[in-house]
Amino acid sequence: MDLLQIKNISKNYGENRVLNDVSLSITEGEIHGLVGENGAGKSTLMNILFGMPIIHSTGGYEGEILIDGNIYRPNSPEDAMLAGVGMVHQEFMLIPGFTITENIKLNREGTTPTYLSKIFGKRLEKLDIKTMVKDAKTALKKLDMTVDEFLPVGGLPVGYMQFIEIAREIDKSKLRLLILDEPTAVLTESEASKFLKVIRRLSKMGITILFISHRLDEILEVTDRITILRDGEVAKTVETKEISLSEIARLMVGRQIDFGKREEDIRHIMDDNILEIKDLKVHMPGEIVKGINLTVRRGEILGIGGLAGQGKLGIANGIMGLYESSGTIIKDGKEIPLNNPREALNSSIAFLSEDRRGVGLLLDDSIEFNIAFSSLEVQGRFLKKIGPFKLIDNNKIREHAIKMIKELDIRCTSPKQSTRWLSGGNQQKICIARALTLEPDILLVSEPTRGIDVGAKKLVLDTLVRLNKEYGVTIVITSSELGELRQISDRIAIIYNGKVAGILPPDASDEHFGLLMAGKDIEKVVS
Repeated sequence: MDLLQIKNISKNYGENRVLNDVSLSITEGEIHGLVGENGAGKSTLMNILFGMPIIHSTGGYEGEILIDGNIYRPNSPEDAMLAGVGMVHQEFMLIPGFTITENIKLNREGTTPTYLSKIFGKRLEKLDIKTMVKDAKTALKKLDMTVDEFLPVGGLPVGYMQFIEIAREIDKSKLRLLILDEPTAVLTESEASKFLKVIRRLSKMGITILFISHRLDEILEVTDRITILRDGEVAKTVETKEISLSEIARLMVGRQIDFGKREEDIRHIMDDNILEIKDLKVHMPGEIVKGINLTVRRGEILGIGGLAGQGKLGIANGIMGLYESSGTIIKDGKEIPLNNPREALNSSIAFLSEDRRGVGLLLDDSIEFNIAFSSLEVQGRFLKKIGPFKLIDNNKIREHAIKMIKELDIRCTSPKQSTRWLSGGNQQKICIARALTLEPDILLVSEPTRGIDVGAKKLVLDTLVRLNKEYGVTIVITSSELGELRQISDRIAIIYNGKVAGILPPDASDEHFGLLMAGKDIEKVVS
C-alpha cells in the first residue's frame, strides 16, 4: 500500500520553473532514494512535503499530495509533524547554545506538575529533565552514538550535529515518513556506513524513508527504489536492483560520467617545499591537532585524510587562524604569524572551509559580491579610481562573476541572486569561486565536494587538478572520502589522534590506509 503519493507537482520561483509535473509514490516501510543534480528540484520537493514557509510565501505549488489516500497539504512544519512526517534538513536546524538533550526535545519537552501549576495552569510546570535525558539517550543509542547528552551543540564537529538532527526526528512518537536531505554529506565513510545500518533498522520498524543523497553508492546499497530528477522533472523511477551507478549518473546529468582515476599527466612537482608545518597544535572543538609535522612540495596535490574527530579538519583551520593555534608555519622560507587570518591571506594562501554557510558565504548578499568580497577586501581588486576616491567597480565584479558562474556551472537565475536560496552544491561552488578569485599560490580545501552531486563533484575535482596543472597552484585537500583523495592526490597524509600517522601514495592498499586510520604502525610507509 502506498503511504505517500505525489501527483503532478509543479513549482515556480518567479519565472523560474523548478519543478514540472513531478509524480512518484512510496509504499509503507520502503526506503526510496531521490537523486538529481544540484538545482534539479530535490530540496524544493522536500520543502513542499514538509510545509516549509518559503513555499507558501512564494506562491505555493500546483498538484496534490496524498498520505494513506487522504489529501495532505501542509501549511507549516507543524502540520507535517502532526501528519507523521519528519525531516532532517541539508543545513542544520540546531540551536548552538542549547544542549544535545534540549535540541532533541525542542518543542516536545516533558514537564511535571508543580504546586503553582496546579493553581495557575500547565504553563508553570517544570521541565522533566530526567525523562528528557532518558529519551535523548534512547534516540542517540539507536544511532549507535555515544556522547554526553548535556554537551552544548555549539562547537561540536559537523558529523555529531548531523546525528543529533536525526536523533531529534527518531524521538518523535508519531513518525511515519522520514525525509533525509543529504544526511550523510557531512559524515565520514565509516560514520555513513553506520548510518545506513540505522536506516535499515528504522525501515524494519515500519518507518518509511525518503532518502536524498549525492553518494550514489549509498543509494544503491540501501534503497528499494530510486527516483531520478533532472531539470525539475522525473527522468525515471526504477527498482534499485535494476539500475547501475553509471546509468543513474547518466540520467541525472544527461551525459556519461567517468568515475576512474585521472589519467597520468605531465606535471612538475618541485623538490623544494612551499609550506612547512612544524609542531602545529590547534584547539578546534572535536578536531584538536596535537602536534602536526608536515611538508608540502611546491606544485603537488597533498591529500589529508582520517576518521572524524582525529584532527584532520583542524590543520587548515589552524593555519588560517580560525581557531587558537601554536607552532610554526613557514611559507617560501618566511614564517607566517599564527592566529591572524589576514596574514595568511596576505601570504597568498586561500581557504575553502568545510562549513560553507557558517564561514564560506555571506548568505544575504548576491552571488557576484560573494565571489569578489575576499579579493576586494584583502587585495583591493575590483576598485576604480575617481579623483582621490576608490569606488567598487560593479561592472568588473559582474563580468568576473559571470565568468566564474560559467566555468563552475553554478545554477542560478543571475549574478545578483542571493546565495541563501541556492542549493547546497551551488553554494559550495561559490565558495570555490571566491577562493580562486584570490589567485593563491596555495589553496587549502576542506571537504570540497560535501553535499555536491556526482556531476558537480567531478567538475570540482577536475577544476582543482586544472588549477594545479595549468596555473601551478599547490593544493592541500582534506576529505572524509578516501576515494576522492586517491583520485587526485600525489600523496595522502593520514591523521590519527591529532598527529600524522603516516603518508602513503594514492595507489597504496586499502589495508595500509585502514591501519593508519586505526592508529596502527606500518613499517614501510612510502612518503
